[in-house]
Order: sequence, then C-alpha cells, then structure tokens
Amino acid sequence: MCGIVGYIGKRNGAPYLIEGLKRLEYRGYDSAGIAYLQRSKIKVIKKQGKIANLEKILPKTLSTHVGIAHTRWATHGEVNDANAHPHLSMNAKVAVIHNGIIDNYAIIKKSLEKEGYVFQSQTDTEVLANLIEKHLTDNPEQATQTALHQITGTYGIAVLFKDFPDCLIGARNGSPLVMGLGQEEMFLASDPNAILGHTRQAIYLDDGEMVVLTHNDYKILTLENKEVHKTVEKIEWAAEEMEKGSFPHFMLKEIFEQPEAVQRAYAHGGRLVPDFGTAKLGGLNLSSSELLQVQQIRLIAMGTAYYASMIGAYLLESLARLPAVAEQGAELRYRNPVVEKDCLYLAVSQSGETIDVLGAMKEIQNRGARVLGICNMVGSTIARESNGGVYIHAGPEIAVASTKAFTSQITILLLLSLLLGRMKHLPLSRGKQLIQELVQVPDKMQQLLAKSEEIRTIALKYKDAKNMLYLGRGINYPVALEGALKLKEISYIHAEGFAAGDIKHGPLALVCEETPSVFILARGETHDKVIANIQEVKARKGRVLVVANFMDSRLETLADDLILVPETKEELSPLLTVIPLQLMAYYIAEALGRDIDQPRNLAKSVTVE
Repeated sequence: MCGIVGYIGKRNGAPYLIEGLKRLEYRGYDSAGIAYLQRSKIKVIKKQGKIANLEKILPKTLSTHVGIAHTRWATHGEVNDANAHPHLSMNAKVAVIHNGIIDNYAIIKKSLEKEGYVFQSQTDTEVLANLIEKHLTDNPEQATQTALHQITGTYGIAVLFKDFPDCLIGARNGSPLVMGLGQEEMFLASDPNAILGHTRQAIYLDDGEMVVLTHNDYKILTLENKEVHKTVEKIEWAAEEMEKGSFPHFMLKEIFEQPEAVQRAYAHGGRLVPDFGTAKLGGLNLSSSELLQVQQIRLIAMGTAYYASMIGAYLLESLARLPAVAEQGAELRYRNPVVEKDCLYLAVSQSGETIDVLGAMKEIQNRGARVLGICNMVGSTIARESNGGVYIHAGPEIAVASTKAFTSQITILLLLSLLLGRMKHLPLSRGKQLIQELVQVPDKMQQLLAKSEEIRTIALKYKDAKNMLYLGRGINYPVALEGALKLKEISYIHAEGFAAGDIKHGPLALVCEETPSVFILARGETHDKVIANIQEVKARKGRVLVVANFMDSRLETLADDLILVPETKEELSPLLTVIPLQLMAYYIAEALGRDIDQPRNLAKSVTVE
C-alpha cells in the first residue's frame, strides 16, 4: 500500500497525478513514483522519500494524456528507489502500481525467471507486471484478467500499457479503488479524496471487479469477463475541506473541528428525538422487532476506533442493558469465534477500509450474523458490504492520528445505546436528560478548546519524558488508552494506558520521578477510587497530571498539574476528557519537531495485514 492515482484524458494529466498523490500523503508513505506514456514509450520516475523529492527529478515539461502514480508504504522489500512503484515489466510494455500483498508471488516469480524474466526489485508487484506482459497479445483486458486469476492475495491495481495509449485498467480484491468520471477524461484512485477538485462523480469498485478506462468511456467487468453496471455516486465532501486553512497541521485543525463534527453526528438527518428521549437511525436496516430480538452486541474495530468501541460497549451495557464487548478485528477473525444469531455486530472504522475489520466482518457474515457498519467514508467497502449502518459524518480526517472520528464514533454509539435502551428499560426522563446534555457538548468543547494555550503550557512540562502512564476507570479507561496512543503515535514517547484499578497489579512498579502519570477523573461512582490511585502514585514520588471534570480539594495537593474540563454526565465525559490528551500529544510532538500529520512508520488507512 498506500496511494494509487491514475489519469486518462485529453488534457495534460501530469499535474493531476502529482496533485492526487499530495492529496493522499495523509495515508502515510515512504516513496513515490509516476509512470506515463510519452512518444509511444512508458517512462517511469520514482524516488524514495517525500513527493517533493520526486518533483525535483521530474522533467519541467512533463506532459502526458495517460499515466499512473503511487505512494508506497513498504510491505515487500526495503525502502529504496528500486522497490518504489510503479514497476515496469521486463520488456517495458506494462507498468503497474499496486496496493496489497500477493501471497504466491515467490512461486510465480520463480516460474517467470525460468522463462527468462529478469527482475529489478524485491517486490511482489513487479511479478504482476511481468505476468500481465507474459499474457499480453492484442487484448490488455484479457491479459490482466488472466494474470489476476493466477495470483492469490489482496490488491488494488492500476495498469498502463505501452501499445494501448487509450487504455487504463484498474482492478481490486480487498484493497479499495474508485474511478471518477470527468469531461473527456477519467480518473482512478485508491481514495476519493484524490479526485476531488476534478470530479465529484464516482464509481466504487467491488472485489473481483476490473474497470477499463478510455478518455471518454469506461466498462466494468468481473474477472470472468461479465459486464457489470454500477451506480454513479456523488462525493459529498468539498475539496476545500481537504486543506489545512490557517492551521499548521491537519491534526490541530481536526481537534478544533470536533464541536462541529459531534454536532453533525447527532443532528444529521434529524437523528435526535428529544421528546421521546431517543434517537432515530434510519440506516440500520433493522425493524423494531428485529432490534428487540438482539440479546448481545459485539463491536469490531482497530486502533482508535477500538477504544471508541470500548466506550460504546460501556454505553450499550449501561443504557441498553445488553451484554456488549469490543473486539479487535485482527484477533476476532482468526480465533474461530462463536457467532450467535441473537448477537448484533458493529464494524467501526473511520476509513471503512480497515483490512482487519473488513476481514472479521466477512467472517461473521459468512456465519450468518448481521454486521452494521459505523464509518466516516461514504461509499467505503465496509459501508457498502455491511448489512446496514450509520455514517458518523465527521468530514475528511487527514492526519494519521485520529481525533474527530473518535469523538464522532462515540456520539453515534451513544445514539444507538439510547435507541436500544428506550426500546427496553431506559426511563424517558434519563433519555431526555442525556439528549439535553449531549446537545450542550459542542459548546463545552469550544470552552475547552479556548483554553488550548493553557494546556500547551502544561504539556510542554512533559516533553522530555521518556515514558508516561495514562490511567482511568470505567468509561474513561479507554480514554486513558487513547491518550497513550496519541502520545506514542506522534511524539514517539513511549506511553501505556492502564485501568487505574489495575495499578497495584503491575504498573505501580513503573512509577518514579522520571515517569509521569496522567489520570482521567470524572465525577461518578469510582472517582474516590481514582483519587486513591493518585495517592498511591504520589506516595512513590511520581509526577501526576490530572484531567478532571470537577474540582476536588484533594487534587490541590495531589496533582502537580491539573486540567479542568467542563462537567457533563459521566456517560458523555469521554467526549471532553479526551480533548486535553489530544492537545497534549500535539503540543509535545510539535515541541519535539515531529512529523505530526504523517508520523514515521504509520499509515492512515491500514489496508494490508
């Protein structure tokens, strides 16, 4: 993986190819390259490092009517120029860019080498380029189909042909691919963000499909050569939303967008029903009687979405009185899970393309259970292939470290908990109270964000720490996990999150003056317990930063630093307690000079295992 861009049309496509790559930078990458047709030859230029490195070596007069470009995040082969995409076939007739992993590439490579093919890289992708060339006669579609039948694994590909200048082919199996329709031009990308600004008319390919593009037409085929007719969809986001504006980084912009994002999550399409203390979620594709038959819920996610799902499980148990547990997709899909018919599964993913969540979802569906998708990206694979679902409508999230998607996911999971709770045992008064509190959250977020400079001052006190501990209880335990993840993701400081009640079972051994502890404290039945845990850390000379939503006189002597957030109901407290942790991670990373939006070794959307 990571980013695919393709163009075929009447105008010069080179500027679009580079612009498209830049729009996909947020996904993370370690090298970039471009292949284009010029004077009946395929030219390939690629370079390790940033897109700027590639731009420096591009011809100033570069012009082409058909080309492909790629940002690579290494899976097979080390990071160097030779392993960067695109890959050219031995006789320079075919160029391929590829996201995914070809499982049987070594066997095919050995076979091709016996036939005289010579390879220039260590990648699995070069094998596919040569395999397509081997089958190429006068039909590029057939050559591509034949080659794809021979490989196993996952792929999203774009293929350029030397002898077919008005042909660009894309195909997918387990890795996203979208085509865009323009005037006398067609676009190809792994992410619709790449084509924004040129067209908002898109078609999303499904697994086992291939698209053949010319400058003014297209056809979609299965690998068995059956034509497929698909609906053209409109990309909802505007190109302007993909810009940083006045912010130095996308992450900071997205932290500050959370009041609007949370409001969109609960207000989109009239989702709140205040008079009845409930919510309306039309995309679930489940009748009231079907919802009443649900006896348990499993949430499937990875990373930040997994921590949001842990909070969702807490809400579902508390409000809907349903047994609920969050599962990591990477573990669930391989452990032969017990799948019961009365269990509703939720696949939670910002991108809607997370390979581990998608794989687990398909496994659950194969066993006869329903899976609902909770996604941000409209038209994503999980959104299309789930049995129903809800969009969080957070808007484009560009920074690798997720922020506004986290709070928007929690908001949607709260609405689902209200809906199910009110259908069962949740009193009307409590439902109405939670809605009243929820609609105040955006304003409270604004109040908190107005204190960002105060939070920055506190954060900078901790920038030289080598290790940090994050601790919380109940619904704020996942917030501790998320706070630790944010810090390690973008500052590269080692941080671990723990349940505060677990501190005496091991983590207390890590406490010392050099290892600060961050406690999340929300008013509720366990807040006295958390204060007792803080006292345990202070007794061992540990530094303590407390993020609290109420003032307790004991904190005046216990906390080395204190960040107060506006108070709300305990069920909603993560929406506010997480914001200082996001800002703290950001300001520490900024002070350390880190690449905040694209931290090392990480990609925004994990589409390979």
